[in-house]
Amino acid sequence: MANADVIVIQGSNIAEAHPVGFQWVMEAKRRGAKVFHVDPRFTRTSAVADAYLPIRAGTDIALLGAVVNHILSNELDFREYVLAYTNAATIVSDDFVDAEDADGLFSGFDPATASYVQDSWQYAGHERDSGSGHTARERETAAGLRHESHGAPVARQVQRDETLQHPRCVYQILKRHFARYTPEMVERVCGVPRDKFLELARAWTENSGRERTGCLIYSVGWTQHTVGVQYIRTGAIIQLLLGNVGRPGGGVLALRGHASIQGSTDIPTLFNLLPGYLPMPHHARHPDFDAWTDSIRHPGQKGFWGGARAYAASLLKAYWGDAATPDNDFCYGYLPRLTGDHGTYQQVLNMIDGKVKGYFLLGQNPAVGSAHGRAQRLGMANLDWLVVRDLFMIESATFWQRGPEVATGEIVPEQCATEVFFLPAASHVEKEGTFTQTQRLLQWREKAVDPPGDARSELWFFYHLGRRIRAKLASSALPRDRALLDLTWDYPTHGRHAEPDAEAVLREINGYDTTTGRPLSAFTQAREDGTTAIGCWIYTGVYADGVNQAARRRPGHEQDWVAAEWGWAWPANRRLLYNRASADPQGRPWSERKRYVWWDAEAGRWTGRDVPDFEVTKPPSYRPPEGATGSAALAGDDPFIMQSDGKGWLYAPSGVLDGPLPTHYEPAESPVRNPLYGQQANPTRKMYAHPVNSTNPSPPQQHDQVFPYVFTVSRLTEHHTAGGMSRTVAPLAELQPEMFVEVSPELAALAGLTHLGWAHLITARAAIEARVLVTDRLVPLAVDGRVIHQLWLPYHFGFEGLVTGDSANDLFGITLDPNVLIQESKIGTCDVRPGRRPTGAALRDLVQDYRTRAGIVPGAVPPAVT
Repeated sequence: MANADVIVIQGSNIAEAHPVGFQWVMEAKRRGAKVFHVDPRFTRTSAVADAYLPIRAGTDIALLGAVVNHILSNELDFREYVLAYTNAATIVSDDFVDAEDADGLFSGFDPATASYVQDSWQYAGHERDSGSGHTARERETAAGLRHESHGAPVARQVQRDETLQHPRCVYQILKRHFARYTPEMVERVCGVPRDKFLELARAWTENSGRERTGCLIYSVGWTQHTVGVQYIRTGAIIQLLLGNVGRPGGGVLALRGHASIQGSTDIPTLFNLLPGYLPMPHHARHPDFDAWTDSIRHPGQKGFWGGARAYAASLLKAYWGDAATPDNDFCYGYLPRLTGDHGTYQQVLNMIDGKVKGYFLLGQNPAVGSAHGRAQRLGMANLDWLVVRDLFMIESATFWQRGPEVATGEIVPEQCATEVFFLPAASHVEKEGTFTQTQRLLQWREKAVDPPGDARSELWFFYHLGRRIRAKLASSALPRDRALLDLTWDYPTHGRHAEPDAEAVLREINGYDTTTGRPLSAFTQAREDGTTAIGCWIYTGVYADGVNQAARRRPGHEQDWVAAEWGWAWPANRRLLYNRASADPQGRPWSERKRYVWWDAEAGRWTGRDVPDFEVTKPPSYRPPEGATGSAALAGDDPFIMQSDGKGWLYAPSGVLDGPLPTHYEPAESPVRNPLYGQQANPTRKMYAHPVNSTNPSPPQQHDQVFPYVFTVSRLTEHHTAGGMSRTVAPLAELQPEMFVEVSPELAALAGLTHLGWAHLITARAAIEARVLVTDRLVPLAVDGRVIHQLWLPYHFGFEGLVTGDSANDLFGITLDPNVLIQESKIGTCDVRPGRRPTGAALRDLVQDYRTRAGIVPGAVPPAVT
């Protein structure tokens, strides 16, 4: 980041939400970088940016698409990079119909399932052998991206036009698709003035190319949308066109809200993934080990996912040890199977419907921290038992006593049958282990102090829970219990509480040779015959030579700026992914100024400042022989080694479920009719037809004027996520003592709101109250011939702690991105009134009145296609 020449911050208030990381933005600015901030609200980030662009929440694709158009229409792309390293020259099927030609829908849309059949999206000649087909099942299990990350089954030989003139080549399709995304359209859709947009576009393009690079920074302001994946895809397209991927000072940087959010997807807390991004098997599609691993590695394809069978066998060997053998498919039969949507929002609706009996809750606080708080609380009130582990008595442990539904009579404490077990947890300074941050950097933390009283680490809790369950089942002869009894559950412990040794767990994650016990040093050592056990293949090397590499802390002044001896980055301690792209096709640095990794012809190997993200002895001139597969099928100028064609994808023939190219759709709730297409919102968005869930109407539905304003939420520096950790700390509570809503002076006058007075906001789900802050940080936006007012809320409040307040998340409904099943919780529509909200039954009546006036029918969902 500090080596960037321009920094575009969009979807993130990095100064406030990520203040430690923001120091590197300021360092880049000190060195001469220009900083742009795009956000609905003027923030601390905006205050130090070179330019601030106010934007209507939920319209980022329109702005980013116009940057793509600016690049292509003015031929500002880094042509040598684009031609050699992306799929710009690849020719797409004649069957493909763009959304530009079908009013917002791509070819292959199936209205019965609101999903796509992707055959027509494929490269020419591969319409029937791509393995993509219908994606309805992928949407249910958030499995679409397994194609993009695991190498979509695209043949090595594809038709290309190196002149980029063929009308069906990706480059020309891209130009046509984004042609209407003009500065004028940005002003009309986003409310961003034309001159402001052009200042951003010019700076971004002028600071990219051979000599200069720019980085793009986002966080949950981009992800929590029904088109969140496509936001990031558009940013990636820009960075590929400008040659800003795989080069120092470039990239698309995903900032995380916790120290180890990256770690919790690498070694996942997600229902659809296993460690190292191996997809969970599906009960119908993967009946055996061969079917499962072949669906990941796609036999005959390029790239390092060709080793997936070895990664998978090593993982199962780590799980089940001696019991896992080639003869029994490494105990593949023990693995759980997906049957459909097992995401958190489907789970909570299942709780309401009585389909879930018990729940372990760790590291989250859904009673106030997840979208549709009322649904979360009603769901937890319908369990038999609930285990909550946390540092403090959070709202998810006391919802049955103090939640808003107690006041409305929807939860009666004396009749709530859920038995809640609250178990105190150790904080991050009271336990040892690693965390993995946004740079994929594993860093070891020492335990500073012992946890108080009965507080215990997660490692202690799960180890001893497993130990006790296994002891109870020790005499069982039931086949169903073998998966638990055969687990390798032999971690050494220490101390008076028998704390498991965290380094022993890290050693297992790293992997070892099962015949010698020696730790592995690289994931390329993984074998598919059972002689290696690896807990997470991408982490192999973190315990190389029996040394905890994550614990390295060599000071910066003792090494170069890449800092290879501070912690350990996956994979292979590589600090910059796809860094083969930092050199030209012949292996020479694009420029001396941005020299990073290059081919040393005399030594016959790749060398440079970082670990090369390429086979170190494969020369640039290498061309694969006929029939080559896996890594051997990658040419010497194929830098994107995890992709099936070795190229960066400007156009995604498989993997992204809502379109091969990003397209502007309005949010699920919007007061604006889509100015670009007849299709209003993402047609493949995941909606739940459940009586507790409802969506505010948007054009072209009737009654959209019932909820005329846009609201958005984000963080405060002084509080952390839903506030469970920070609202219990007196100095932080004093700094931000009360729930509030920011409104512009114009909206305050329109709605009759008074500075520091009270207001209440109403949606189809809930009504909450907040203090009013009238501020110029929000401005009315001129959008498509009308004025749009936006309100801003922090999402840190709840009914426990030293300071309390209504939860902003109560206002949201449940509508999800189809690719990853993340909720749209950065934007919604609402009404706002002066004064405090009603209480008790009157609160329910107020919300019901709005639902009636909006024509909302319980259990109905808006039309997917408009």
